[in-house]
Amino acid sequence: MIVAEADILAASILIVDDQESNVTLLEQMLVEAGYSRVSTTRNPREVCALHRKNRYDLILLDLQMPGMDGFEVMEGLKTNAADSYLPVLVITAQPGHKLRALQAGAKDFISKPFDLVEARTRIHNMLEVRLLYKKLENYSKELEQTVQERTAELRESEARYRSLTNLASDWYWEQDENGHFTKVSGPVLEMLGIQVEPLAGESGAAEVTGWNEEERELLRTAIAARQPFLDFAFSKLNADGSRQTFRVSGEPMFTQSCRFIGYRGIGVEVSAKK
Repeated sequence: MIVAEADILAASILIVDDQESNVTLLEQMLVEAGYSRVSTTRNPREVCALHRKNRYDLILLDLQMPGMDGFEVMEGLKTNAADSYLPVLVITAQPGHKLRALQAGAKDFISKPFDLVEARTRIHNMLEVRLLYKKLENYSKELEQTVQERTAELRESEARYRSLTNLASDWYWEQDENGHFTKVSGPVLEMLGIQVEPLAGESGAAEVTGWNEEERELLRTAIAARQPFLDFAFSKLNADGSRQTFRVSGEPMFTQSCRFIGYRGIGVEVSAKK
């Protein structure tokens, strides 16, 4: 992630100094360097309101001013809940104030008297960092919004899929890797005559008879090969002589590491619809 030079030169800057000569010098330096959005004020009490309104990318702040010094201005800026980043570069002639200013939240400093080359470099570097911070912040917000939108789309798609499944089939089913039903929507177990829980005194579920074994073997072969199947037809002859026919579609399920975990699909009883 990089910041274009044109974006840096178009950044918004506020100069805060009670000395007109200092304001003029810094403003002239910035304009000559190509910066196009430079504002100034000699009243430190205006800074917080101006920043809330304009959201400056950089504030050049003199520390020693009458009525309200730069430290008080920084404390006021911290109350701006809309911006957790304090874009302040302090201006000071007191070496002892530099550490205190950094501890108060300033990001860098310029010493008086001004070294114009050093001042331009520090301003440029700080603006680059500031704009990178804003880009990252915007990217995080966009990513969060995208995740929320995709999640909503997935939920809507799942609801639509389940609705269509209910309309198009008699049941929806899922099985684990051992062929046991883990999720069933509709009377699939009753229709297939599957006994889930063994009766008292029995060791397992009763064997269901009457299936066409050739058809069942074809289905077993497809499942053993982990193949999807579409509208696979099979039938069962009941004890009363009636025949039930079914059509089922299924697909294998795998984890991200390609481990087979079962099948899922839909089915209908064709004989009931004739």
